[in-house]
Amino acid sequence: MKTHHISLLLCAMAASAMSGCSSDRFTPVSAANPWQDDYTEFANMESKDKWGTYNVHDPAVTLVGDTYYMYSTDAIYFARPKEPMDTAEMRRRRRNREPMGNVQMRRSKDLVNWEFIGWALPEIPQEAVEWVKSFNPGMRGAASNVWAPYMVDAGDGTYRLYFCVSAFGRKTSYIGLATAKSPEGPWTHRGCVVKTSPESPMNAIDPSIITDSNGRQWMHYGSYFGGIYCVELNPATGLPVVEGDQGHLVARRANYRRDNLEAPEIIYNPEHDMYYLFGSYDPLQTTYNVRVARSKTAEGPFVDFHGKEMSDTTDNYPILTAPYRFENHPGWVGTAHCGVFADHSGQFYMAHQGRYAPESGMMDLHLRQVFFTKDGWPVVAPERYTATPGRKFKSADLAGTWEIIRLQEPDNERPSRGGTSLFDNGWNVSKTHVFDEKGSISGDSASTWALNEEEQQLNLTLNGENIDNLIIFAGHDWEKELDTVLFTGLDKDGRAVWGKRVI
Repeated sequence: MKTHHISLLLCAMAASAMSGCSSDRFTPVSAANPWQDDYTEFANMESKDKWGTYNVHDPAVTLVGDTYYMYSTDAIYFARPKEPMDTAEMRRRRRNREPMGNVQMRRSKDLVNWEFIGWALPEIPQEAVEWVKSFNPGMRGAASNVWAPYMVDAGDGTYRLYFCVSAFGRKTSYIGLATAKSPEGPWTHRGCVVKTSPESPMNAIDPSIITDSNGRQWMHYGSYFGGIYCVELNPATGLPVVEGDQGHLVARRANYRRDNLEAPEIIYNPEHDMYYLFGSYDPLQTTYNVRVARSKTAEGPFVDFHGKEMSDTTDNYPILTAPYRFENHPGWVGTAHCGVFADHSGQFYMAHQGRYAPESGMMDLHLRQVFFTKDGWPVVAPERYTATPGRKFKSADLAGTWEIIRLQEPDNERPSRGGTSLFDNGWNVSKTHVFDEKGSISGDSASTWALNEEEQQLNLTLNGENIDNLIIFAGHDWEKELDTVLFTGLDKDGRAVWGKRVI
């Protein structure tokens, strides 16, 4: 697998080569990708030591000291055999397959190179299995793996791992708590946090934990079965303050089964003194996308870009990620269920899964920088993070060819399964624009651009529509393998606008 050190070396060589034919004006430079997107050759259990950014589903990241730890759902892509196999051969392969554990664990020093370090739980706690199976007798797959883990540093030398056990498509679910003296375990099961039955209004999956500025601790959890709920925890134990409490509603959609809403993640940004609740909309293998709302308190109510409460049945904005396709790539689907976290400097990042459009069973880690707009809304980088060296840009640096995507929510005509057909009719596919040195954009007399060099913010007019205060920064072009200049921001409707300068 390629490393980021190779990427930096190629970048330096390319920059050196160009210095003799230009001034200090920035030009995108060649830089190799840290890893390949199609991981068919590494998908099997025997290759787990190469899983760094592969087979990542529902990631949650916690920084402990100088190491980032990632925990994720037990989801693995099994490649289809190239040649048909008879029943006996299929059985033999299943019988000889290396056993899978519960809750995948990874670590990294730089957010680029990730090491798979195994599984947190050797077995699923029996009380969780019994709870789920008691409502689903004979159901295949019920309580057979662990979903959406979330790890918290308790601050007393111990660590808490929250995890979910459920049955797909049912709200008979169990959120449990395990503890350890190291982020790598060994983990000991401590008991139930919240559990739900067919009669419950919510579904006990997808926990996210936060301690507010008053020292109160909250868990947000739930799914399209009833919406997202918030319950107060005891910081000393990590369990609910009131035993059996299931909390209060903080987010929902109009139709819980068709209009999926799940995977809450909550953070606090001290600069804006706001709590941000992220959620994921729609089917996880296709049009999965991330939305966000904010509140002055960790328990809500949360209000969106248009001033609507997240607990209302109106779809909320901004929309931050969605399936997309730049040139030189077949595209990504299922781009949601995010974990959001900060480094020691206060820079935020978002980790989420991305499914490779030609084979949507593949789940690659997407890790992006998070920025905040002038009015305090989070936006994410259009490209995955590779630790590209930062720099400031001048107006002359932006003149050239750009690919721009204006993310749109899916319509009802999108395919129900993942694949490249999701992008038919140009949905969330990049369009090419040429910025000239005088501030015009070719092909449209009503389109202009201007850079505020001091604030590193780009103002665009596209087809007569103003899109202001787009954030300019240095980043990596995965599709063309370049280090370049990127931008991200929101339009007036709260939809993400992404751009990258290409050669």
